[in-house]
Amino acid sequence: MYLFVNIIGLIVFVSIAFLFSKNKKEIHWKSVGIMLTINLFLAWFLIGFSIGRDIVLGAADGFNALVQVAYTGIAFALPSMVHVKQMDFVVSVLLPILMIIPLFDILTYIGLLPFIIKWIGRGLAKVTGQPKFESFFAVEMMFLGNTEALAISAIQLRQIKAERNLTLAMMSMSCVTASIIGAYTSMMPGQFILTAIPINIINAIIVTDILNPVNVTPEEDTIATMQGSGSDTHSEKNEKEPFFSFLGDSILNAGRLVLIITANVIAFVALAALIDKLLQIINPWITLEHILGVILFPFAWLLGLNTGNAFDMAQFMGTKLVTNEFVVMGKVTGTINSFAPHYKAVLTVFLTSFANFSTVGMIIGCFKGLVDKEKNDLIAKNVGYLLLSGVLVSLLSAATVGLFVW
Repeated sequence: MYLFVNIIGLIVFVSIAFLFSKNKKEIHWKSVGIMLTINLFLAWFLIGFSIGRDIVLGAADGFNALVQVAYTGIAFALPSMVHVKQMDFVVSVLLPILMIIPLFDILTYIGLLPFIIKWIGRGLAKVTGQPKFESFFAVEMMFLGNTEALAISAIQLRQIKAERNLTLAMMSMSCVTASIIGAYTSMMPGQFILTAIPINIINAIIVTDILNPVNVTPEEDTIATMQGSGSDTHSEKNEKEPFFSFLGDSILNAGRLVLIITANVIAFVALAALIDKLLQIINPWITLEHILGVILFPFAWLLGLNTGNAFDMAQFMGTKLVTNEFVVMGKVTGTINSFAPHYKAVLTVFLTSFANFSTVGMIIGCFKGLVDKEKNDLIAKNVGYLLLSGVLVSLLSAATVGLFVW
């Protein structure tokens, strides 16, 4: 029965995207069908076969090894915070970012990461039938994160039309940053975290193609220059920054990201607690999680969960939207391995993205500094579509992976 409900859920989530589509007649259903098939195959392969499990578990071990190396640097500066029975959230989860972001930035500087992203994106474009840059950007986000991918794509964003900028903004809700995957896998099952990442990429293209279909002519379907790497078009030329200056900026940016995440976690957890206190003045039973749990319960149930798990899942979903994924991961990290396999899988996959209210602010702020007023205003007017895109991608990914874990 629950498998049947899970299948119905996939259909419902795609139908919701169709219902809110900005131009139903322009949806590329052939591309959508191809991408849905690819995602089902990916989920089946990564979950159902020992080689698939070995690949994702090996990758998870690799990211965890990076985190352990990062602890060496942290222990040098803060030994009293590392060599303890239980490290604080900021030390164990966030401070490793100070090493991992510069590592990925170095790969970008020498041209290796852009080369990989570029050719994978081109191949994905041929398979899916989507424009090259949208496919390129989806893979770019997997490695770099939303604001980073947007920042290094500034030239492209200024060249393409406003509707395509909106597509990229919507896709940006569904990414994760490679440098933060190690933090995820230290808190949640690594197999499902790493399975979710390629599934999210395809679903981000599917959802935006339905919600905001845009016709792109061959003349428009080009890739502009990235900083520090080659490309198809050389409309602007950027001189390469000296390596150590580049590395210093990368480290400072990593520190800024740590502070942003820390500030958001503290502020949003505190604000959620304040809202709960105010609501409980009306009735002790009323909390933010209960309210959101009621609203989101039908969508959680459509993931193939029993009633009890669906209500808990709905509360976690709401908490993630209002705060972020780290808040929910922190709540369940000690008990997640005791959950039923299907529940463990759909919860982990749903959490593996940046889809929340604070991300909307980050994306709008990023576009404001990169594009003209017309393009930025279009994105600001479609905040609801950004949130809808992020939620639908997370639901589709969870439902897709959930089909193969029981």
